[in-house]
Formats: sequence, structure tokens, C-alpha cells
Amino acid sequence: MTARIIVAGTDTGVGKTVFAAALVGALGAIYWKPIQAGLLEETDRQAVLRLSGLSEERALPEAYRLKTPASPHLAAEIDGITIDPEALVLPDTNRPLVVEGAGGLLVPLTREVAYIDVIARWCEPVALCARTTLGTINHSLLSIEALRARGIPLLGIAFIGDENPESERIIVEMGRARRLGRLPHLAPLTGGTLGAAFARHFNIGDLLKDSAG
Repeated sequence: MTARIIVAGTDTGVGKTVFAAALVGALGAIYWKPIQAGLLEETDRQAVLRLSGLSEERALPEAYRLKTPASPHLAAEIDGITIDPEALVLPDTNRPLVVEGAGGLLVPLTREVAYIDVIARWCEPVALCARTTLGTINHSLLSIEALRARGIPLLGIAFIGDENPESERIIVEMGRARRLGRLPHLAPLTGGTLGAAFARHFNIGDLLKDSAG
């Protein structure tokens, strides 16, 4: 089976879409974001296509496209759409598959099911994206605990932002997790600058460990 990696975040806006775009480009992978909430601005799928250089067919269409920029459960209710978590099944692909979640791990998809419940059913390794700013230690360690409590394999932590050695070190040590690397903020953020930064700060071999069945 080809590699499958779930890209999750410790919270909303952490930078997992940019990381997913870099990962997809480095792996020559297929990208899928099952649920997109908010369609007025550039969607995450569109951003990944722009930053990774993928052809259109390599970014799979979303299972649910919600107009309202809110938690998926609320956006679906406002839009009059019913999300069926059981219908979210990982596609079979002939290339590595990168799947991006929505918000943090415990974001609700319905009033009974959180995103992490679907990830637990998939049981594929998670690359957890974490900020390097204040508050990241608590968010990261809680996210690691939530994954482990459900038996979800953790590939490692991808830090995003300015260098913060002590925060990164304590998260890795206390969380007993692998440090995958750190993606700095990039200005300008383009496909070229992103690809170069990813190659400089990440070892693709670490990202493939335990990610193929």
C-alpha cells in the first residue's frame, strides 16, 4: 500500500495547509481535504494546488463544501447540509496520499462526532502541526494525549513558525514524540520558497516512517 499521512493541527490557523502543500509537493502525492468550511476566500484545496504545483486531478474534490466559515458541525447546520462521518472513507490511490483535517483534532463534525473519531477509524499516522508561539506547549501535549488515548499512530510533530528551541524540546520530550522539523514563516510564500524551505528543514525519510501499510 502507498503511504498515507493525515495532517492535523493543534488548533485552527496553525499552518497545516501550507505544511500539507509542502508535503504533497515533496512526496509527489495526492491531496484530499474531506471537509472545507468557508468558500468565499481561497479554499485549502486551491491553496495547495497553487503552492505545490500539483495538476488539478491530483487534488481530490472535497466530500463536503460548506459555505459558512465555522466549525464543520455549525457550518453544515447553517448551510442545511448533513455530514455523514461514516461516508468519509480514505480513497485508494496509486501515489502517496496526504489528507488534511479541519481545525484541531477535536473539532466537531456533527453534534456527536469529532474529527478525531474519524481519524481513529482511519488509523493512519498523523503528522501533527504545532505553532512555536506562546501556548503551543499545552495545545501540543493535549493533542498528543488525545491521539494516544485513541490508539492513533503519531508520525511526529511539525513545528511551524519562528525558532523556539525550548518549546520544541519540551513538547518532544514530554510528549515522547519525534520532531519532524520546523517550517519557518516565509515572505514571500510561493511554491519555490516553500519547497526550498521544506527540503532544508525536513527529512522526507522521517515522514515516510510508519506511513505505509
